Amino acid sequence: MAASARAHELALAAAQAAADKKAQDIVIIDVTDKFAITDAFVIASAPNERQVQAIVDAIEERLVDLPEKAKPARREGERAGRWVLLDYVDVVVHVQHAEEREFYALDRLWKDCPTIPFVDRDLVEAEAGAAE
Repeated sequence: MAASARAHELALAAAQAAADKKAQDIVIIDVTDKFAITDAFVIASAPNERQVQAIVDAIEERLVDLPEKAKPARREGERAGRWVLLDYVDVVVHVQHAEEREFYALDRLWKDCPTIPFVDRDLVEAEAGAAE
């Protein structure tokens, strides 16, 4: 069973919001078959706490602006700014400081799960402009 259409919508919107704020190594993992309480994880990292918070703010703003507004049911880790978790029920977003990302290695923990393709639209537009 694959992630729901709503989970795809939320995950892709969160990933693009993170990319717009220069998040690094953005990955969307479909955990539907392994994890009963959510469909997907969005994992992104940043080199410092200030950028982690900027990415989190951008994700929250983008998801609340969707036609079917989404607000996190739960938010963890904001004070320290090293690993912030936003729980949107269908999708859980992890924004981690690069050191936490490397140490906790969520990507490796869930490596048996399929990923949901994400391509930063700004990169696509830049490549299209360079080809002209």
